[in-house]
Amino acid sequence: MITKPRESEYAPYFSRYVSLVPEGDVLAMLQEQMAGINRLSGIVSPEREKFRYAAEKWSIREVVGHLIDAERVFGYRAFCISRGERALLPKFDENAYVAGSRYDDRVLADLASEFTLVRGGNIAFMSQLTEREWQRIGTASDNPVSARALAYIMAGHVRHHINVLSTKYGVSLEF
Repeated sequence: MITKPRESEYAPYFSRYVSLVPEGDVLAMLQEQMAGINRLSGIVSPEREKFRYAAEKWSIREVVGHLIDAERVFGYRAFCISRGERALLPKFDENAYVAGSRYDDRVLADLASEFTLVRGGNIAFMSQLTEREWQRIGTASDNPVSARALAYIMAGHVRHHINVLSTKYGVSLEF
């Protein structure tokens, strides 16, 4: 089992995500979240998919699109770091990524399917890592981070946005 990372394995900013993940099998949690995100299209009516709780906030479609973007970025970082990459990995400006996307032009079911594909690839890769590979530390966004911390960040990031969907968008999704 992959144990929870030490605070020295990730930037303080990410404690907001890591703290949302209980001890246990993080890969199983990642799998459960994949299925949960797929259920979104059955919960959100098509006419609510573009709902924003405030003018400057993302729509429900854009929130799921952001989850796809983050999944790609965090998964790539985990891949690079687990392989021993020494180069600095770039920052990720989530607002610029969403602004440069066309997520609002896509239906929620397609976005959920894409998240499943990206997350599934990350799980397939992560499930093969050795303890040594999980513990490798690289640099992303000018901060040290371990491959193991990235798995917890991925799980906590989705939990955070599921909480936001519930409290701000009125979309209750449990898993």
